Amino acid sequence: MEIKKNDLNKILTIFLISHVVIWTLVPSISNDNLPLDVIEAIAWSDGWPMGWDKHPPLSSWFPGIFFQIFGNQDWSYYFLSQLFVILSFIVVWKFSLDFFKNKIFSLLSVFLLEGIYFYNFTTPEFNVNVCQLPFWALSVYYCWEGIKRNNYVDWLLFGVFAALGILSKYLFIYLLVAVDIFFIYLIIKKQFNFKKSLISLVSFFLILIPHIIWLSENDYITIIYALDRTGIEDSNYLDHLYHPFIFLGKQIGILIPFFVMSLFAISKFKIKFKLKDKKLLFLLAINFVPIILIFLTSLIMGAKIRTMWMTPFYLFSGTLLVYIFQQQISLKKLKYFFSVFLILFILSPATYLYISVSQTDKRTDYPGKEIANLVQEKWDNNFTNTIKSVVGDEWHAGNLSYHLKSKPKWYSHSAAFVDKSFDDFIETIGKDGFIIVNGECSHGVLFIIKNNNICMSGKK
Repeated sequence: MEIKKNDLNKILTIFLISHVVIWTLVPSISNDNLPLDVIEAIAWSDGWPMGWDKHPPLSSWFPGIFFQIFGNQDWSYYFLSQLFVILSFIVVWKFSLDFFKNKIFSLLSVFLLEGIYFYNFTTPEFNVNVCQLPFWALSVYYCWEGIKRNNYVDWLLFGVFAALGILSKYLFIYLLVAVDIFFIYLIIKKQFNFKKSLISLVSFFLILIPHIIWLSENDYITIIYALDRTGIEDSNYLDHLYHPFIFLGKQIGILIPFFVMSLFAISKFKIKFKLKDKKLLFLLAINFVPIILIFLTSLIMGAKIRTMWMTPFYLFSGTLLVYIFQQQISLKKLKYFFSVFLILFILSPATYLYISVSQTDKRTDYPGKEIANLVQEKWDNNFTNTIKSVVGDEWHAGNLSYHLKSKPKWYSHSAAFVDKSFDDFIETIGKDGFIIVNGECSHGVLFIIKNNNICMSGKK
């Protein structure tokens, strides 16, 4: 099977465009409301905070930017998510080009990722996991370039993207530990002069300093939240075995389509490689070490590892598989591989569409637009000014803030009672022009709308 370089580039381009179009269009037409994480991120984005109560800042900044540009156009946030996915694919492609003489292998490295549902089925919801993807990919890419060329620019960029990864989600640290272990190996083998790489540490910490300051000023709230999500405070002795092996079982299940696809490209699963191969060792480090470390964390601490946390961990799994078995890849079989790839490529959005339409109790079925229209109608019938502020939780109040035509600023319930009385808080946001969702109504008029207590205060 002979494919020219130009044909290869065209195939990749068609794939990337198709991926973006399909995974932007399907959720746009099948979902009535944006997913929870997107609504939360937009709610928290106002003022470009250096963190919020659940996560570091970047996962709110990007939806916040899109909100300033597109407002409450749901499709734009699905599009945002796909931009992050295909940017990651492009980096994987570029990274893989350095590993293979036959460039079709680079294409296989990318196409194999369609067999992992983290990169299709779950991507419509832009969240911290999706936010990590391009920074994970770029960190790996520039780390390898730094090792290979050892110049200041590559190391500087490695530090920058590593910091942005941490600012997306703290779990990114597992990749950095894996890379550090590989660095130690190279230093022991006297194959690495680390002096130039120190600039990566400088850029890394300089970018993180504002967030570190924010953490100290906010009682390390995001770290506490992350630890709470693992359930370690309530873990028992059995959890130290139960959680890590359940985690492993789920990962194997997730990778089944990935391995099924590989069956149609690899003629024999006969491994021949040299353990002194630097490329192979680097691929093993970035693919296996983070997973091993996650497993050990769960084993030692009894922590529950949620499946979605592993989203960026498999970005280079296709590259590793192809690199190990490149001598056994049958070019004659590739037409069958591409057939299976196309089936999965179509089946994933079709399944998403079916589930989205057939199940009616999901977050994305929430009548956010309808409630906002009813609230707006009540407001226009009772007040003459615009809605400036919405107070409440991220979901109910955040949806109102997102859907209302005046794009009011969102405040959490807790913000109303921190270091000030409620009256003082009302003075801060303005007595006339606010809505409180499911909270006290001593300063306005109460309406019951779709089982929500909506308190309105405006100018008559």
